[in-house]
Amino acid sequence: MRLLIVEDDAEAGEAMTRGLADAGHGCRVVPDGEAGLAAAREGGFDVMIVDRMTPRLDGVSMVQTLRREGDETPVLFLSALGEIAHRVEGLKAGGDDYLVKPYAFAELIARVEALARRRETGAVQTRLKVGELEMDLIGREVRRRGQEIELQPREFQLLEFLMRHAGQSVTRAMLLEKVWEYHFDPQTNVIDVHISRLRSKIDKGFDRPMLQTVRGAGYRLDA
Repeated sequence: MRLLIVEDDAEAGEAMTRGLADAGHGCRVVPDGEAGLAAAREGGFDVMIVDRMTPRLDGVSMVQTLRREGDETPVLFLSALGEIAHRVEGLKAGGDDYLVKPYAFAELIARVEALARRRETGAVQTRLKVGELEMDLIGREVRRRGQEIELQPREFQLLEFLMRHAGQSVTRAMLLEKVWEYHFDPQTNVIDVHISRLRSKIDKGFDRPMLQTVRGAGYRLDA
C-alpha cells in the first residue's frame, strides 16, 4: 500500500514512515498542505494521513479542495484537537477517520489498513493514475502526458500491477505469481524481457524515467 503523509513535524513524519515501512507500506512525506495538495494531485496513493494543523495550507482546507476536485482517496486526520466539534469538522470536510494525538502506533496502522480495505470493497476502480501516467482499465488504454502508449496484453497486466503498487518495490516472485500466475521460478529471463520492453514504451522520449530497477529487490514505478 502506498501512503501520503502530510506532517510538518519532521521527527513525527520520520517515525511514521519507519513504522509503516516495517508494516510493509510505502510512504511519501510532505511538510505542508500545499505540498500535500500537489502530491495528492499526482495520484497513486491508497490512503492519505493528514495532520490538521499544517503550514501554508491547513489539512482541513487541503482535503476540502481535493474533494471538490473529485479525489476520493481515503483520508485519516491526525490532530491534537480532540473535541467533538473538531472531529465533526474534519469528517464534514471530507475526512474518513480522525485520530487524536498522542495515539498508539498499532491503532494508526489498523485504521489506515481498514480505510484501504473499505476502499477496495467499494466502487470498482476503472482508472489508475500515477503521476503523468494514466491507465483506462475498461478501454485498455495507457497514456503518458496524453500520449497513447500501445501495449501487448502481458505488458498491460505488468504495468497494471506496478501502478497498483506505485512507490513500492515489487519482487520478481510477486510478478511471477500475480502477472504470470507462476508459483515457482521458471528460471527464465521472461520478467527482464518484459520489463525492458515496458520501460522502452513508457519512458522513451520523456525527460524523467518512471520504471526503476531496485538492485537486489526488484522493480518500482515512481510518479
